[in-house]
Amino acid sequence: MHLKRWITGLSALPFLIFLVYHGGVPFILLVGIACVCSLWEYYRIVFNADRRMMVNAVTFWGYVISSGILAAAYVAGPESVLVLVTLNLVLAGLLSVFIYKTNPAVVEIIQKQVMGVIYIALSLSFLVTIRREPGGMPWIFFLLAIIFAGDISAYYVGSYLGRHKLSPAISPGKTVEGAIGGLAANLLVGAIGKHLFFQALAWGPALIFFVVAGIAGQAGDLFESEMKRSSKIKDSGGLLPGHGGFLDRLDALLFASPVAYLFIVFIF
Repeated sequence: MHLKRWITGLSALPFLIFLVYHGGVPFILLVGIACVCSLWEYYRIVFNADRRMMVNAVTFWGYVISSGILAAAYVAGPESVLVLVTLNLVLAGLLSVFIYKTNPAVVEIIQKQVMGVIYIALSLSFLVTIRREPGGMPWIFFLLAIIFAGDISAYYVGSYLGRHKLSPAISPGKTVEGAIGGLAANLLVGAIGKHLFFQALAWGPALIFFVVAGIAGQAGDLFESEMKRSSKIKDSGGLLPGHGGFLDRLDALLFASPVAYLFIVFIF
């Protein structure tokens, strides 16, 4: 399992670096593919792999509007994203009027689809918004480095040194030691990146950002674990050998992205 994780990660890393560096349409396509795959995995979790619930007009519309949200974030900015998120609820509700008679479960489908669009598409739109701004590229690399370092450290510290369960009701494998190791890696990588590439940032707000982003990332990991546990599903998918699915790999980033946007726009 460890070997598969490293092979998959190292194989994907050059493509990730190139696409983030290039920006523009290639970066949007990368985020869009990750979004669609993650949304499918989310549907699989919340509908407990019931294809009758997963495949219908409302969930299909979720893919369309999610792609539109990312495109709008790139072309027009965050204001248009809010409009589309709200429009999704309106149109999903309209579709339900025609579906309800034959499928009363459409109300539950709408609730979970709306949550999925907010959880995945809206969260990923912050990455797109950050990247489109002048100077956005180094911030994307910085955020990815902080979150991925925290993920890796939490996994290995928890695997080899973990003794005290962090939240056994949600994820028996996660430990307090792993969480501390993850935050330590967030701080270390953040401090190195700030010293080398973001010297203009004040140390106080920067250190707060590293900690808050790390905590948000761990909360995102636990949140996805909650959903999987409630549906008795181990991994969100199998598209990334050694890592599970796209959602398993992005869960921390989904919660950390809006935190990064908040700090970049309103604090730094």
